[in-house]
Amino acid sequence: MTWSKIAFRWFIVLTFVAFLAAANNEAMSQNYNNNNNSNNNNSYGNNNNNSYGNNDNNNSSGSYGSGVVIMPDGVLQRIRVDNLISQTQKEAIYKGIANDLRRSSKCRKISLNRLEEQIKANQGVISEEMQNLAGLTRIENVFIYPESGDIVIAGPAEGWTLGTDEATVGFKSNRPTLQLHDLVAALRAFPPEGKATSLIGCSIDPSQEGLQAMQSYLKTAQKPNLDNQNDLANYAEGIQKALGLQNVQIWGVSPKTHFAATLVAADYRMKLIGIGLEEPPVKMITYVEKSNPANVATNALVRWFFQPNYDCVVMTEDGLAMQLNGEGVNLIGEDELVAANGQRMVNKGRGNRATKLYAKSFTDKFTKIADLVPVYANLRNLIDMTIVAAYLQKEGAYAKTNWSMDFLGDENQFPIETLNPVQFADTAVNVIKHNQNIASFPTGGGVVIEPQTALDADHLKYDDKNEVNAKRTSLKLPEGQWWWD
Repeated sequence: MTWSKIAFRWFIVLTFVAFLAAANNEAMSQNYNNNNNSNNNNSYGNNNNNSYGNNDNNNSSGSYGSGVVIMPDGVLQRIRVDNLISQTQKEAIYKGIANDLRRSSKCRKISLNRLEEQIKANQGVISEEMQNLAGLTRIENVFIYPESGDIVIAGPAEGWTLGTDEATVGFKSNRPTLQLHDLVAALRAFPPEGKATSLIGCSIDPSQEGLQAMQSYLKTAQKPNLDNQNDLANYAEGIQKALGLQNVQIWGVSPKTHFAATLVAADYRMKLIGIGLEEPPVKMITYVEKSNPANVATNALVRWFFQPNYDCVVMTEDGLAMQLNGEGVNLIGEDELVAANGQRMVNKGRGNRATKLYAKSFTDKFTKIADLVPVYANLRNLIDMTIVAAYLQKEGAYAKTNWSMDFLGDENQFPIETLNPVQFADTAVNVIKHNQNIASFPTGGGVVIEPQTALDADHLKYDDKNEVNAKRTSLKLPEGQWWWD
């Protein structure tokens, strides 16, 4: 039997699509190995040696709260932000906020049209309270008032400070505050006039040429000594070089926005957890833990992607009020096969059980994960924002309130396209020793948001108990304020 046939039969390479860079590569490798050893596996993580700091690099664009950096050439990479900020410093940031904003609220309200007018009155200067939307951590309700010309969003809010990955988070809840530039990105995707965006999201996938090169490498590469880390490292490096950079696509929003970078970062970091290159923030089932080389085709391509839980909207019959319920995020897993020429096809066989186990575990634990890692809470907020934006357009809220969003909708007056456009992702490779075999697969996936689906008849629920309408009618709109409790 030839070596290529032996390799085809006994070895599977785990190559995961991701972007990567470590602030401390040695520390990361140690952390990854410790994590994998806890799963009774030996692994070698292949990482770039480049290091980037806290978004102060003159040649890169950072994305606070996501743990990634976008380089000038459009390559998105992982960064490690040392959270050295002390409790005293966190308290100082919190106490620097106005007293009324520090007060926690179960339902803080923001009039979007009044907020725009206030920004105009400030000659376009955005205050910290505006950027953090007065401390909102979720959008739970949207109310339309044709009589006063107001569109109001409402939800829990609190004073903020600096948290993990330099995210701005609630001082007590540690949940990220909603960011004005993200909300504007969502609203622009569903403008007062013009065509609605049918799909918002991203994909991170290996190129066909890269997959073809990887298949060739696997057939010709020398068998590594499974007990020699240098051998495993060289083997992983060969796979990484064969695959090259992964392609990143963005739909529905500008790739230069924080919105887009957050979508990609959430997808990327989810994959790192799945393959054992980032420690899970909570106890959960990971892909690498459950993967068995004996049960998976050698040309398998694993794909995971986030999508909303579309059964989340309750709306009044007149369309003047809506409520978002639930956590709103599901992780979906699927398997594909890769042909020798790099083309991908749906795996009509049994697929890989580990793919779906990881997806289900991540979905089940999403609330706890989002409470600990800001990028996932931010992803949830982005999904909520897109559904809100689609609702406003569908219900004709702009015409009903005579609000044109002329300032926030204009990039020249209110710029949100401030990051380097993300186009590629570094390949992350992890080779796992599993029962004297090498286990792994290429991965792809992304985030797919079709917000109109949540407003379709099959998913939409109506306010039969009049609870949502009661909130709207009982709300008082004070004069001269863009936010209030």
